[in-house]
Amino acid sequence: MSDAAQHSIIDVRAAAEAVKSAIDRHLAAVSGPTTADDPAVAGAYEELAAAAIAYDQILYEVYDEVTPFEVPGDEGSGGYSGPDQPEAISVLIRRDYLVADPKRLREQAERVDGSLTPGGDPAGGAVNAAIGVLFGEYEPDEIAARCEEFGLEEGDSTIWVAATEPSDPGEWLPEPFDGADPQLLICRFDVSEVYDDDLDALDEE
Repeated sequence: MSDAAQHSIIDVRAAAEAVKSAIDRHLAAVSGPTTADDPAVAGAYEELAAAAIAYDQILYEVYDEVTPFEVPGDEGSGGYSGPDQPEAISVLIRRDYLVADPKRLREQAERVDGSLTPGGDPAGGAVNAAIGVLFGEYEPDEIAARCEEFGLEEGDSTIWVAATEPSDPGEWLPEPFDGADPQLLICRFDVSEVYDDDLDALDEE
């Protein structure tokens, strides 16, 4: 390995440590006694954002990979352009599952809804009916925690927290996902095996 390549890896690790330290300082600032618009919290926030951006940039330069974070205030392409103090927020969640065991899925639904025909034929819509029963009975977070029990295999997931305007009850229900604007994104949280694989590769190196 060349000295230049080794130096690049060292820089990535140094940037990662800077993010960890910035997280600790931000947590210390927000968990202590604070006031509205506390300058210590604001400073720690800006420091954490700068460290996260720097890490993302050097990670891309060295490994051609990016982090699963979006930092508000980043003035790069596609940066946040919403209000500093939004009147309301929208939380948009997507979770993907593989129907790994249709029989188990059906059996779990039959325990909840006795009107389902036992051992229904999946080709006859039994899986769709079972999915409807389970998601009608359980909260999405509980299904996420118990997905294997329901015959599902967890895939990628993402949560977007975006600034929005206050709305009247029922106003956006006909088209609930049309307002997902990346430029109003305050923060996002992604879960994927892709990121786990990247971290494992980094640890091995």
